[in-house]
Amino acid sequence: MQAGTNRVQKVGIAYEVEKKMEQNYDREEAAGTPKAVKEWMNAICQGEHDPIPIDADWKAFNTHLRDGVMICKLINKLLKADGKSPIQFQKKVMSPFVAMTNIENFNNGCVNYGLAKEFTFQSGDLWELRKGGFFNVLNCLHSLGFVANTKNFKPTYEGHISKVVDRE
Repeated sequence: MQAGTNRVQKVGIAYEVEKKMEQNYDREEAAGTPKAVKEWMNAICQGEHDPIPIDADWKAFNTHLRDGVMICKLINKLLKADGKSPIQFQKKVMSPFVAMTNIENFNNGCVNYGLAKEFTFQSGDLWELRKGGFFNVLNCLHSLGFVANTKNFKPTYEGHISKVVDRE
């Protein structure tokens, strides 16, 4: 059974929030943010993790990161360059619990690196394979790239900040 298929459909405000987050992902995709994040992550993790296909859609991108291993490798590279201790993670993920622990350790590493806690995401945002939730993951990685740029980490993150006014 695929993640999310046994869930009750969202209604009312929860449905509206989920749709808004999906639209936000679509807007970022049109601005090139997922491509910039994939290129940056691939460059940092080159030789240590299978690359994310640049043309991968949100679902393939999400699935590639779902076990938390690549994002843990990413944050450890950033932490090491900043003179900080690496996070612990498990490379062989055999259960959702292990994946969610990896994801939580990644988030803690991000905060230790200097990312504001508000830019982290919940484990379920990555694990549950929902486009709206994955927007939070994308936003975290995008923001992490900008923090890395302020620390002169190479390779430089090439993403752009897109400003949007919500008129609803």
